[in-house]
Amino acid sequence: MDASIGAFEAKAQLSRLLRAVENGERFTITVRGKPVADLVPHRSDPGQGVGAAVAALRAFPRIRGVSAADVASFVSEGRR
Repeated sequence: MDASIGAFEAKAQLSRLLRAVENGERFTITVRGKPVADLVPHRSDPGQGVGAAVAALRAFPRIRGVSAADVASFVSEGRR
């Protein structure tokens, strides 16, 4: 769960917050109670999320029994 912290307090405690984030904690920084930023751990491998997304899409069940003509018909219905 993310902890919420005001911008002034975050500025005053930045070193402590960075140590906490390094240990996996997450913070939402607010200005006058409105969320404006998230302080989250850095991902060292930016492609890591892409690989997981591709794997999830490949594992997604395929729709069977619908012809290409039916799909084209469905698409054209949505464009009216």
